[in-house]
Amino acid sequence: MTPADISTCPDWSFRADEAARSVTRLFGQRLFFLPGTHIAAIVRPSGRLKNLARPWHYWWQAHYVDCLVDTGRRELGTDGRPGARFDGADRPSAGRLASRLVTGIRLRNVLTVVNNYYDDMAWLALSTLRLEHLARDSRTEAGRRRNARVLQRLTLQFDSASTDDLGGGTFWSKKRDFKNTPATAPVALHYARTGQTAKAQALLDWLDARLFDSEQGLYRDGLRMAPGGGVVLESAIYTYNQGPVLGALLELGGAANLARAASLVASVARSLTLAAPLPGRSAAVLRAEGTGDGGLFTGILARYLALAAVDGRLPAATRATAAALVNDTAEAFWEGRRLVPAGDPLARRGGRIVFSTGPELPALDTYPAGAAVELSTQLQAWMVLEAAAAIAAGN
Repeated sequence: MTPADISTCPDWSFRADEAARSVTRLFGQRLFFLPGTHIAAIVRPSGRLKNLARPWHYWWQAHYVDCLVDTGRRELGTDGRPGARFDGADRPSAGRLASRLVTGIRLRNVLTVVNNYYDDMAWLALSTLRLEHLARDSRTEAGRRRNARVLQRLTLQFDSASTDDLGGGTFWSKKRDFKNTPATAPVALHYARTGQTAKAQALLDWLDARLFDSEQGLYRDGLRMAPGGGVVLESAIYTYNQGPVLGALLELGGAANLARAASLVASVARSLTLAAPLPGRSAAVLRAEGTGDGGLFTGILARYLALAAVDGRLPAATRATAAALVNDTAEAFWEGRRLVPAGDPLARRGGRIVFSTGPELPALDTYPAGAAVELSTQLQAWMVLEAAAAIAAGN
């Protein structure tokens, strides 16, 4: 990168901090007013009691942990010691909020981290492991014994769900009638990151054998056990499923996995993008998948594309493609943001910015003034901005 390029490069860390401040202030609150806890409301504006009556959305909270860990890593100084806090010296660090959030998740989930969905638990395991690494790197002991217990409990769940039924893979839920990419891919990544490489590779090989669409170069949804012993292929292709597969391939490494990773990045660029206007040009940005659970999908894919963008084992063209997808998507989210004016109900809770549900549309179209704003979509934009910041930092 030339000096001219550097001078015109967006300050992604600043933008990610702006997203972090807005989301944590707007959606964050104590659980049941309990000290030492943190949890996110599902929608704003809304009251505290009304939020408790809404669906739980365990896995949204798990991705909230991941976003806070992203911010926490940027808070670390070059010497590994805590630096400036993202929301000011008088407010908790991102790592401290993330630790309180894991506590809040366990309490809100009726004093356990186990639930009926293995994909939910896999996302919490991934974010808790990253939180543990952040605590280690920042020389913080708070929450580490709890993190270890959470990871041990969740790993036992994955061991029970990853069976030889249907030739391998991981069940999606405790009903044990559906094995899919949403569960198998993040469990594979968890195994890869915790040194259980044989288990991780077996899950990736199963995905490649049973759910890989060779024409599109992407991974389909799953295999459902039908009454009478048949098997039904759920052929839908979702953006977020490609992300943890990519992450696991990179984590395991080796020539075959890295070749598959490079091919997957190319397939994402070819099939999961659309055009969006940016100042002075049109860009290919990642496709978004609406609101609700789909409001997280693009952010998850961007998180793992960012890993590919800085992985020196991949071809330069692959790294450049991954970086462009993340950066252009982040730029589109940022350009399309809506500033929250004083007097707006969102501003009274500390909201500063509202992001669109997708990068191709401005937030004024998807979340006009007075509209209720969903947590998932705001986490998604924050994730994409954090991904761009990670690329800019080279990590």
